[in-house]
Amino acid sequence: MVRILWVDDEIDLLKPHILFLATKGYEVVPATDGNEAMDILEDQLVEIVFLDENMPGLSGLETLSLIKNKYPSLPVIMITKSEEEQIMEQAIGSKISDYLIKPVNPNQILLALKKHLQTKRLISETSTQNYQQQFREISMRLMDRMDSREWIDVYKKLVFWELDLATSQDESIYDILRQQKDEANTQFCKFYEKNYIDWLKGEDGKPLLSHTVLKEKLFPILKEGLPTFFIVIDNFRFDQWKAIQPMVEEFFRTDKEDIYYSIIPTTTQYARNAMFAGLMPSEIEKKYPNLWTNEDKEGNKNQYEHDFLKENLKRYGFNLKTTYHKVLNAQYGKRMIDNLSNMLQNDLNVIVYNFIDMLSHARTENELVRELAEDEKAYRSVTQTWFEHSALMDVLKYLSTKKVNIVITTDHGSVKVDRPIKVKGDKGISTNLRYKVGRLLDYNPKEVFEIKDCTQIFLPKLAITSPYIFARSNDFFAYPNNYNQYVQYYMTTFQHGGISMEEVMIPFVSIKPK
Repeated sequence: MVRILWVDDEIDLLKPHILFLATKGYEVVPATDGNEAMDILEDQLVEIVFLDENMPGLSGLETLSLIKNKYPSLPVIMITKSEEEQIMEQAIGSKISDYLIKPVNPNQILLALKKHLQTKRLISETSTQNYQQQFREISMRLMDRMDSREWIDVYKKLVFWELDLATSQDESIYDILRQQKDEANTQFCKFYEKNYIDWLKGEDGKPLLSHTVLKEKLFPILKEGLPTFFIVIDNFRFDQWKAIQPMVEEFFRTDKEDIYYSIIPTTTQYARNAMFAGLMPSEIEKKYPNLWTNEDKEGNKNQYEHDFLKENLKRYGFNLKTTYHKVLNAQYGKRMIDNLSNMLQNDLNVIVYNFIDMLSHARTENELVRELAEDEKAYRSVTQTWFEHSALMDVLKYLSTKKVNIVITTDHGSVKVDRPIKVKGDKGISTNLRYKVGRLLDYNPKEVFEIKDCTQIFLPKLAITSPYIFARSNDFFAYPNNYNQYVQYYMTTFQHGGISMEEVMIPFVSIKPK
């Protein structure tokens, strides 16, 4: 039985309310003043407090202060005759849970109790019912022949339910959602593989891709003539964007929220370079041989992004003053904040944040980080915590008072892997767990997306006998040598490079200050 502490100097007049609540399964412990209330709280476990604002002796606000100092998480509902704004503001500032104006009727009291004591359960039950209704609709759509826009719509719905059911008290419904998402990923991989080569040929129905997204989405924004901040969060998934969106929208309104498709491999070397250059990787290699480093060569694979961007802008007739910043640590991020006023003088400022990519790698290599981000929900939560206290958040707060355009996007996402696929190769084989390229690759063609002629997907040719293979959905590649140890080390880590909804369908969001 839920126990309520009701503090009112005219408690005798409230007996009808107390009797009504008793019929609904609530026990009311009465108190006539603040001191008696504090004594009761010392001796009894109470789940919620109704507190009269206007009492002799200790006032309601004074009693509220005492309660919150000693029991900060205890919900308190203030009941008052006064509608003075000052009193309401004081009560709200003291962290009351709700505010009711006398006279109150029993149903108001009951509604307030359900709101503050049963909200999680009621929301969980309603969310479960709503998802059950949509489960069949999503399942039917997965059986249809969908185009790229329809797949984006399905993915958005799955992400919505993933976030909505994340706090559900019904773990079984979350398991059903995971199974449906796995099925969606299987079907999406088939769709991507069937259409990818045609998209690159320019066939009708192609989605926005890494090498076309700036031309189609960023360049029209640049024509508005405002200083533009192009923020790239490496390895940033759509569900992570939805997780931080409420914090962003405290200061901004979301102008447009798009999803575009990453090229493969879904890695920085290929996808981000293609995005900045506006060209596919083999085209970059041909046009800028001194700026492209192939897979089999030593050296940084993405150190010329600003050069690629400037060439891309020039190709489309832009003559802009641009800057490029890669934030690899908090110290650099904070130093950059001091330079924001100068950056406002530029037409385009590119800022790349590497935290989430570093998080995914650290989660693989560090047991403590793996525990902190043990599953999808925790991974989003760590992203939220980082963003809330990051230099990026400070940048956005500063820019929220300026007349600017801001774009938040990424180069690729990542997927949690849990199915090993055996692959052999020589010493020169690439190390990525989600795609492989190299000579003498040995694999089961049915288990991978295989591209024997890399020119079909505009990737550099390393050797005549060097195919590219890509992992699907939640698969990852493992070597037969020390197989069990290798699999155990990488199982349930977040990886990228292959084909999955999480890696491929990624956010491109424009926001404007309110």
